[in-house]
Amino acid sequence: MTQVSNTGDGESLRNETETEGLDRNWISLLQELRVVQTGVQLLTGFLLTLPFQDRFDALSDAMKGVYLATVLCSIASTVLLIAPVATHRILFRRHRLDRLVTAAHRYAMAGLVLLGLALTGVVAIMFYLVVGEVAAICAAVGVALTFALVWLVVPLRSR
Repeated sequence: MTQVSNTGDGESLRNETETEGLDRNWISLLQELRVVQTGVQLLTGFLLTLPFQDRFDALSDAMKGVYLATVLCSIASTVLLIAPVATHRILFRRHRLDRLVTAAHRYAMAGLVLLGLALTGVVAIMFYLVVGEVAAICAAVGVALTFALVWLVVPLRSR
C-alpha cells in the first residue's frame, strides 16, 4: 500500500494512501456540487419562465440575445455540474476513481464559469428591465468582475 502525503508543492499534510486521498477528494467535490446544483437548477427554472412574463416583450432584441445566451449558460452549467454523477455511474466499480475525480473537477470548474456567466446575464436582464441599459451594463460588468475576483483571482493567489 503506497502512502501519499504530498500536497503537490512538497509540503506534507496527510498520511494517506492514494485511494484514500482520491476518496477524500471525491467526497469533498460532491459536497461542493451539492451547494451549487440546487442553485443552478432554480436559476434555470426561473429563466425558462421569463418569456411567459408580461414584461419580457420590453426587452430589446440585444437583451433577448443576452437572455438566450444566459439560458444556454445556465443549462450548460446544470449539465456540467450534474455530469460527475453520470460519470460516477458509468465508472462505478471499474477502479477508475482517479479518472472520476479528474473529470469531475474539470466539469465543476467549467460549470462554475458558466454559472458565473449565467448569473451575470440575469443581472443584466433585471437591471435592464428595472433601470435601463446603462445600469444593466454597469451592473453586469461589476458582477462579472466580482466573480472573477472572488472565484478566480483570490483562490489562485492563495494557491
